[in-house]
Amino acid sequence: MATVQPGSFLTLHYRLAGPAGDVINTFADKPATLTLGNSELSPAMEQRLQGLAEGARATFELAAGEAFGERNAEMQQWVARQLLSELGDPDEQYQVGDVVSFPTPDGLGSYAGTVIELREGAVRFDFNHPLAGQPVTFEVQVIGVL
Repeated sequence: MATVQPGSFLTLHYRLAGPAGDVINTFADKPATLTLGNSELSPAMEQRLQGLAEGARATFELAAGEAFGERNAEMQQWVARQLLSELGDPDEQYQVGDVVSFPTPDGLGSYAGTVIELREGAVRFDFNHPLAGQPVTFEVQVIGVL
């Protein structure tokens, strides 16, 4: 039976939860596919997957900050509404708690920020991972390993 190793291609269900509940849960939907070592999961979560066999189901408790690092105040930034209009819909109405996707500078990917404050000419975003600085429950069911 195949076991998870560095570089393994995996099909799995997983759930990430913090103190406020689930942030991601694939158990009720399609499983995820990923390659271990491609930074699709945090290093702490990848480490816990290593050695698990196909069919294994496990739950891991990760200490505050272990899964996604500590919260970083510098990751909270004001973005001018003019720039937001250029990047997306100029008529967009932002609300505190909205999650907004931004293109990476090379245009090949994206990253997300959560609206935390509004003022007339700008919107303040928190670009920390939602579970940064929090304890995390990581539940996984390994479906396939290649």
